[in-house]
Amino acid sequence: MNRQERSGPRQGSFWRDNSLTLAFGIAFLIVLVGQAVAGHAEFNEQLTVDGLQQLSLGQYVTSSDFAVDVTENWQSEFLQFSLYIFGTVWLVQRGSPESKELHKVGTESDREQRMGDHATPDSPRWAGTKDWRQGVYARSLGLVMGGLFVLSWTAQSITGMAAYDEQQLRQLQDPVGWGGYLASPDFWNRTLQNWQSELLAVAAMVILSVYLRQRGSPESKPVGAAHTSTGVEG
Repeated sequence: MNRQERSGPRQGSFWRDNSLTLAFGIAFLIVLVGQAVAGHAEFNEQLTVDGLQQLSLGQYVTSSDFAVDVTENWQSEFLQFSLYIFGTVWLVQRGSPESKELHKVGTESDREQRMGDHATPDSPRWAGTKDWRQGVYARSLGLVMGGLFVLSWTAQSITGMAAYDEQQLRQLQDPVGWGGYLASPDFWNRTLQNWQSELLAVAAMVILSVYLRQRGSPESKPVGAAHTSTGVEG
């Protein structure tokens, strides 16, 4: 046995070991800035058409109009992952690496999940407990994702109401308030058009990964894996 095998996998640099999170985080910030610049230009064009004074970029990014555009996308993304996390506990797709193996439907045993007496020395500390901490930690990912969905959905509804009421006042109409906005077509049009796109993307990924491959990606099966292989990642 050589030195590397005895000491375990060699640690790389911080940037390499966290490159997936860092790359997507940086890309998120770049795209968010791009959205702010493009949205600012479009918003000022509309203000000019309405004969109103234009806003600075700083005023725009702190406005309800920018906030609702951002939060309506966030809430749909967190909804997608929340549904997927909870749904894949009980739902399966034969042949997809996005699904667990067909015989593992459900929450699985403590042994399979390495909980309680079956926890290993490197298991998270709460996984080895036998009280409420284990129950919370065993559902922590779904709870946090669900909580982020609720928070972003609430933020969308509040900022959307503010933007909608502002538009109402520009047109010399009465504001509708939060309850009225939740019942308005504007709110549900914004919400449902995002939800349907996220659900379509998940369904497409699940079924296409049965028959198509991407070499080296954990989201794909190995290139030579059978179409019927389920829960196998490449």
